[in-house]
Amino acid sequence: MSLDISAVRAIATLARIELGEEELAPLAGELSNILNFVEQLSEVNTDGIEPMNSVADLGLPMRADIVTDGDIADQILANAPEAAEGFFTVPKVVE
Repeated sequence: MSLDISAVRAIATLARIELGEEELAPLAGELSNILNFVEQLSEVNTDGIEPMNSVADLGLPMRADIVTDGDIADQILANAPEAAEGFFTVPKVVE
């Protein structure tokens, strides 16, 4: 797929990139080369290949999903300018 100068101008406008007229022709060639490469990728047979997040088969370390509050609510509320009944007190913002 090749892009002409008017298409590159429209893309630059959408991307809010200011380009001079002398920059449009070389950029059209570069973008066309990129699109041609992407078209080549669509020709590759990927049947039976599982999608990957990375080229390296790495897994993230997992931990047990256990809820803990730390039992330090009093210490946390001690940092607040005002607290009431175990909660932070804040000024009213809605009338």
